[in-house]
Amino acid sequence: MKTLYSKFVVTTMLVMIGSLCIGFLATNTYYHQVVKEKNDAKNVKIAQDIAKYIESSKPNDLDNYLTTLGGIGYQIYVTTGDEGHFFGGEYRDKIVPSKTVKQVLNGEIYHGMRDFPKETFVTGFFANELINTIGVPFTYEDEQYALFIRPDIRLLFSEVHTILGGLMLAMTVLSLLAMLLFAKALIRPITQLTEATHQLAHEKFDTLLDIDRADEIGQLADSFNVMTEKLQENDRIRKEFISNVSHDFQSPLLNIQGYVDLLKNPLLSDKERQEYTTIIELETKRMSILTKQLLLLTSLDQSTRLLKREPYRLDEQLKEIVRKYRWQLEDANVQLSYQLEPVTYDGDAGLLQNVWDNLLTNAIKYNVEGGEIHIHVQESSTSVEVLIEDSGIGMTAEQLQKVFDRFYRVDASRTKQGTGLGLAIVKQIAELHGGTVHIESVMNSGTKVRVHLPKL
Repeated sequence: MKTLYSKFVVTTMLVMIGSLCIGFLATNTYYHQVVKEKNDAKNVKIAQDIAKYIESSKPNDLDNYLTTLGGIGYQIYVTTGDEGHFFGGEYRDKIVPSKTVKQVLNGEIYHGMRDFPKETFVTGFFANELINTIGVPFTYEDEQYALFIRPDIRLLFSEVHTILGGLMLAMTVLSLLAMLLFAKALIRPITQLTEATHQLAHEKFDTLLDIDRADEIGQLADSFNVMTEKLQENDRIRKEFISNVSHDFQSPLLNIQGYVDLLKNPLLSDKERQEYTTIIELETKRMSILTKQLLLLTSLDQSTRLLKREPYRLDEQLKEIVRKYRWQLEDANVQLSYQLEPVTYDGDAGLLQNVWDNLLTNAIKYNVEGGEIHIHVQESSTSVEVLIEDSGIGMTAEQLQKVFDRFYRVDASRTKQGTGLGLAIVKQIAELHGGTVHIESVMNSGTKVRVHLPKL
């Protein structure tokens, strides 16, 4: 398996090699398009100046003069056509076509640097060959000569060039090493992150990354830690949820089993038998309600759930809820009043009915003898707000903080038939509609529940 580090190293090397090749080709193009012609013209001028000086000054010792020129940085070849002499630096290739020599002797200028055959590469500039020179004619003591000259490249490279070359080499090596070390430091936290994800895969949700960086990797590590904490919390909630569900199913099942065993006693009176069957019926209804609410919560928890929105009369739905629970109101001796103007809302009527069912049954269940419930609907251009207010036992500030937790019961003595899931369902349905649920409560003074639903 190729690691990210090896890929980074290979990519770095390929980039450096590619950059070198592109730079070389660009330099080569620049040399042939710009430098080569100027270099040829410059050396032609130098050769012509030398030839002009020889013809005008007529040095007594031509060989000594040419030797001096060779010593100061030139490679020189002088010939009359029959014989020739070299001065200065040695040529690697000392062959020049006789045709070329004749052309120079006849007064033509030889542009060997400009027309050097190896035009593909800039390295032709450094070719130490006699044909890579400038040729000009001159006359000395009534005899025609051909002068071939080029700078001695070896002498042109001074200590400064050596220092610059070493500097470039050192920069290249140090840059490469620095990039490799940086890559190692860059990839180390990614390796830690990979190992941490493996730990998460084995449900070890206490795995946290200790990466203190301010860059994108640091932000990724922070996000990973946040995700881990949320997974840890979700795992805790999941286990607690399973424990609560198990307990809420186990309790009525044990009751049913116990009373079924009692019913097997042939000596039971009709009154006892009726009492036991009533308890069994209540427990089965409790299990049925719990099962339905768990299925509803499971459905609501699915992020892909789509609301079946359609316009419907919200005020008529609330009136129907009141009629449905009229018997409970009379049984609990609770008075209910409402102020409902015609309101049409575009929402999922089936889900919202669960909201009003839960809120109204809670208002009845937690009310007092002779208490009151008031329902009010207020509509604006952007939203609908439903207020359900009761005069019941109320809640403490601590209880208010937990009312939306699943399986939380405010008063266990009054919720033998409750599941602790009602308000959690209310909150989720409201949020699915983009709304909110707000509860205000004072001990022994009642509770107000406001459901705010925005319009589309």
